[in-house]
Amino acid sequence: MTITKILSQLIEKRRTWGYGAAIAVMPYLLIKIAWTFGLFMPTQQMGEIGWRTANAITMVLAAVGILLAFAFSMPWGERLPAWLVAFPVWVGTGLLIPMLLLAPVLGPAAMIRDQKTGAANVWVYEQIFVIISLVGVGICLPFALAGYAKTRWPEAFVGPIDIDLLPGNSQKLYITLARLVAAGCILLGFIKLFWAVGGTIGINQAMLDNRDLWWHLLSLSTGVWAFAGAWGLLVLTTRRGSKSFFPPMATAWIASGMLFSYNLFNRLSATRPDTQLAPEYPLAHVLTTELGSVLGVMMIMVILMVLHDRLRAMRSAA
Repeated sequence: MTITKILSQLIEKRRTWGYGAAIAVMPYLLIKIAWTFGLFMPTQQMGEIGWRTANAITMVLAAVGILLAFAFSMPWGERLPAWLVAFPVWVGTGLLIPMLLLAPVLGPAAMIRDQKTGAANVWVYEQIFVIISLVGVGICLPFALAGYAKTRWPEAFVGPIDIDLLPGNSQKLYITLARLVAAGCILLGFIKLFWAVGGTIGINQAMLDNRDLWWHLLSLSTGVWAFAGAWGLLVLTTRRGSKSFFPPMATAWIASGMLFSYNLFNRLSATRPDTQLAPEYPLAHVLTTELGSVLGVMMIMVILMVLHDRLRAMRSAA
């Protein structure tokens, strides 16, 4: 049995995956509710307004994740407006799937770092529940989403990448845009990988010690996904490099969501009182983070144009 057939069979069980995602996120939601209302806090700092605000926002995001998991699992979810589903899914997959790959390393590293700063022992158990939730959602929610999307938007999954488009398509426009975005992604990828392996150009020499494991791994992740997004977008628009439509589409979708959402994640983290200053020079930090957001938005615009032309052609052929 091929990997494609195995994945197809897994995607068909979207209700199981949706319920699994909802169950997995419950410990995270309960912990965030407790912290928002001042309960079971591992440090006094977490009682400050910045921490309370960050926890309240992530509490709402966890609740939205549960609603999405149920929407992916039940027939009524297919009647929701497309934009209401697509935007949180785009942000969520961009956050969760890259984080899922980093969780086995970042989770223990976070617990060790927090223990060194004097966090209460209860923090270790709370972190374990948080990691379980993130890994569970990172595994279950994408499969539930894939099953939902395959039912509602089959043009994003089925068929070869090279199909006959109808006259009046936007192919010339989105090929040009894709090349510009891919060039930006490659530039961002080189910068992030250079920093991840220890490069110091653009880094404040007085803050070299601030480059901890988190910083290196997130830089590495951003660089890898920037290159992956460039590949996916070029293959998607030129229709060369893959026989199937789904692999480059999924790669570009996740990469665009990652580049956009991790800037939001950094902004949210910056509201915490204990947040360390970024080791990059301010200009380099702003340029790389904002460039990632702009590239992510442009990538999803190109993807939507490709899907629009593809949907018109598939409906006409049907």
